[in-house]
Amino acid sequence: METRPRSFYVLAFIFALFLVFLYGPTLTIAILSFQGPGGGLTFPMRGVSLHWFRDLFEQQAVGDIWGSFGRSLVLGLMVMVTTVVVSVMGGLAFRKRFAGSGVIFYLIIISLVIPSILISLGVGLIFSRAGLNVHWATSGFGSQLTWTLPFGLLIMFAVFNRFDKSYEEAARDQGASSWQTIRHVVLPIIAPMLIGVALFGFTLSYDEFARTLLTAGSYNTLPLEIFGMTTNVTTPVIFALGTLTTGFSLVIIAAFLVAVLIMNRRRARLGSDAGEGMV
Repeated sequence: METRPRSFYVLAFIFALFLVFLYGPTLTIAILSFQGPGGGLTFPMRGVSLHWFRDLFEQQAVGDIWGSFGRSLVLGLMVMVTTVVVSVMGGLAFRKRFAGSGVIFYLIIISLVIPSILISLGVGLIFSRAGLNVHWATSGFGSQLTWTLPFGLLIMFAVFNRFDKSYEEAARDQGASSWQTIRHVVLPIIAPMLIGVALFGFTLSYDEFARTLLTAGSYNTLPLEIFGMTTNVTTPVIFALGTLTTGFSLVIIAAFLVAVLIMNRRRARLGSDAGEGMV
């Protein structure tokens, strides 16, 4: 039996430390959220119960939790849809070189390296100076798109870079129009990648704090509400809220992954049926 070199165990130990560093804080919060009614914000735990989860659903003076959750959900869906649509359009546009394409590409990427708080400040100032209402659904929506769109566009650039144009040529040979080719050929092929872009758009928006800080107006999104609670809430109810929001994020990610799996299996089955039909 081949023995592993000592370096393997050293690297395995480093990787284990990395996992502890990555997931330790989340697990700690999840554990502390299950404390009893007399629990505090630190260890040791004082009993085990669901008291603080029940407390979340009762009327209490800890902020507008469910209102902020609803705003984050709606904002995340708005950003998700916009990111998918614009990313696909941008990916299609950049399939051919045009004047200024390089400049536009780098302008898109620059927003990723500008500090988020500066973008939040800039968007907020533009809206206030223009006499527009600073609101989570307008200025907040715009500032978050500067975060999600570059990721979506980069994914679509990579997708269309590897896209086999022979599928489109075959569709046009059969008399399909440009729109029919995109709708019935291109979009079904890249559908799993579109789900990935949608997942990026929603999760990045749902968790975004810095770019929303100065653009949300009078109504907080969930990350802003949680941040506000850290200054005046001294019970594990804030841990229960963090555990629920993390669980919600994981459910959303799982739903997207299941959708991708179903699409891939359906595509494989259709390909298999087509192959058998040709035989």
